[in-house]
Amino acid sequence: MSKFAGLVVISSAAAFLGSGGYVLIPTGVPVGAREVVDPKCDIKGNISIDTGERIYHVPGQKYYAETRISPEYGEQWFCSEADARAAGWRKSKR
Repeated sequence: MSKFAGLVVISSAAAFLGSGGYVLIPTGVPVGAREVVDPKCDIKGNISIDTGERIYHVPGQKYYAETRISPEYGEQWFCSEADARAAGWRKSKR
């Protein structure tokens, strides 16, 4: 590997790590919907299969770990409960 190529690899890695890594946002998915959770946006906005109701789950709630987000169905991540409520979602009762 040339010195130039090595420098490019090292500087790219430094920039990547310095920025905190990445969050995957698939193409065609609204910015609020994420496949990989941003550590600051850990509230799961889930849509009930049975009723279509929009329900959000916060860390520590009973079904939080089992809840999966499917952006293709309109489900999404939120950064705060206020954001979730403002978007028309209600908090899970469990």
